[in-house]
Amino acid sequence: MEGERTAARAFTRTLVERKKMIYPLLTVVLFWQFLTLFFPAYLVPSIPTIARELARIFTDWLLIVNYLATIYRVVLALTVSFLVGSVLSIAASYSPPARDFLLTILHFMMGVPALSWVVIAVIWFSHVELRIFYIVFVTSLPMFTVQLDDGIRAVHKDLIEMMRLFRPTRRQLLLKLILPSILPIMFTGWKINLGYATRVVIVAELVGATLGVGNQLLIAQELFRMEAAIAWTLVLVLFLLVSQQIIIQIENYVLRYRPVGVLAEVGSR
Repeated sequence: MEGERTAARAFTRTLVERKKMIYPLLTVVLFWQFLTLFFPAYLVPSIPTIARELARIFTDWLLIVNYLATIYRVVLALTVSFLVGSVLSIAASYSPPARDFLLTILHFMMGVPALSWVVIAVIWFSHVELRIFYIVFVTSLPMFTVQLDDGIRAVHKDLIEMMRLFRPTRRQLLLKLILPSILPIMFTGWKINLGYATRVVIVAELVGATLGVGNQLLIAQELFRMEAAIAWTLVLVLFLLVSQQIIIQIENYVLRYRPVGVLAEVGSR
């Protein structure tokens, strides 16, 4: 019964939060439409014009392919960087000197601007897909690795000592204690890096790509079509919102043992 009440409260809270999102978005839409009264259409296109452009994106197969190409690039590069980052963070946890060496390199990589990686990739690679993959990978890998390393280090020492009383193998220690403990950090890392990687891939697609949302934004800029630029931007935002919700739903299911709204419940008592 308690679990059902908790789930019901969480569902109700989600509905209320989504309802609260409608009013700010509606305010932005109305304000934008209000601006169309004072600016020419090529600078501030009307909401119906943007809506028609959005409909064209989702009904024209060639434009859908551009959209899917960008999503594929983001998911592929993020998945590979997550897997490599997981291996590096776990391997570094077995050797403090190796960890210090690795983190020094990763922190240096995190200090390099994304635009610099774009320039380096253009010089190093002639293949466009390899160039885009490299840019997203090299910017996402340090963040994944550092986040997972922090999660591993956050595992309480007493839990590790208690686990060692049962004489586990390294594999058992990893699967039974470390992995469950860092799951929240893993989901947080995906939610953060997904938005960052999406922004980076657009910059990467602006240089040499003939397919993708970045290329479509470049075409919109060259043709001075503000409605197309806004529509493609909204399409990207939609992708982020949907993917974030998918991750959140998976997180809520996997980590369903976590209490919901602990501080709110304590404050109401």
